[in-house]
Amino acid sequence: MNRDTGTYVISTTLSEPVRAFVPHPLPPARPALAPDLYADLNRQAELALARLAGVSGLVPSVDWLLYSAIRKEALLTSQIEGTQATLTDLLDEEAGFKVSNTDDVEEVTNYLRAFRWVQEQLRDPQGLPISVRLLCEAHRLLLDGARGAGKQPGELRRSQNWIGGTRPGNAAFVPPPPEHVPALLADMERFIHDVGTELPPMVRVALIHAQFETIHPFLDGNGRIGRLLIAALFEHWGLLAEPLMYLSGYLKQHQAEYYRRLSAIRTEGDWETWVTFFLEGVAVAAGDAERNIIEVASLVAADRKRLLQSPKAGPASYRLFEMLPMMPRFTIERVRQQLDTSFPTATAAVKVLEDLGIVAEMTGQKKNRSYSYQAYVELLSR
Repeated sequence: MNRDTGTYVISTTLSEPVRAFVPHPLPPARPALAPDLYADLNRQAELALARLAGVSGLVPSVDWLLYSAIRKEALLTSQIEGTQATLTDLLDEEAGFKVSNTDDVEEVTNYLRAFRWVQEQLRDPQGLPISVRLLCEAHRLLLDGARGAGKQPGELRRSQNWIGGTRPGNAAFVPPPPEHVPALLADMERFIHDVGTELPPMVRVALIHAQFETIHPFLDGNGRIGRLLIAALFEHWGLLAEPLMYLSGYLKQHQAEYYRRLSAIRTEGDWETWVTFFLEGVAVAAGDAERNIIEVASLVAADRKRLLQSPKAGPASYRLFEMLPMMPRFTIERVRQQLDTSFPTATAAVKVLEDLGIVAEMTGQKKNRSYSYQAYVELLSR
């Protein structure tokens, strides 16, 4: 594709002159994106999202699905950046169990906090719209803690950064110099809120994510904020009523291609293959989430049936079971607190589920025992 997508300027960093790339404003031009390139893929992705929204009614509470989907997205987007935390680590931390890789888990929980905050802002009539200010505050939440302390959390970078290589001179990519970043983000924000464009919303999301990653406005956390921006735009344009899809799973699975196609925009002017890749990814990720919901609904329904058929089951065990999809790892003390009941009643409720094989004790100890809805955890960990 013969398209000019930006210009190079000389930037000096670490006493070394480098060619930094400054992208042109969106949308792509000379030539513009051809509708016949994306129309069919966009329809397929929209259909996949509609099916995903439809199957959410298979479970009694959409909160069950959101609990797992948001955590999987937080985990997978962090793993793309090298975080080693697992879903079990995250669930253990939430249950109050000890975890060995506390810094990695903190990064994932920070993403969860940033995600929830952005969602609250977008759903509040008085909240912030999608804007540079919104992204900066999300970035501050994301980098809160030991690892992000020296990375200017919540602030646009004031120095030149680079991607790949050991120094700017041998980097794989050098983003725009810091003095260009505010204007570039302002252009991107104008494109987000431009009501005159005829591009479908999902195509616009693809363009905006790529543009954000090219600008790379922060010293750290650009990948995670850029993927959080995808979820925010899906919310903003009503593409999915609830964030049930975890696109980062697809991007992680195809990580080399993800980076290669972003790079081709800058080096070859090739927006087309990136948009194709993105739309295909949405369709695949939505299909994966749909199948996962069906599997979760089947597992929970089968276990509920076993519980209802048990002569030992009672109100406490019924209530505990309905909490399991959002509390899959727990102690009896946590059950006591959640049920607002006595310790003996909580113990008896757990024992009913344990005897039925629904939950399992993990420590083998007589005291300080911990439990897991293991079949559910394994299903989510796939």
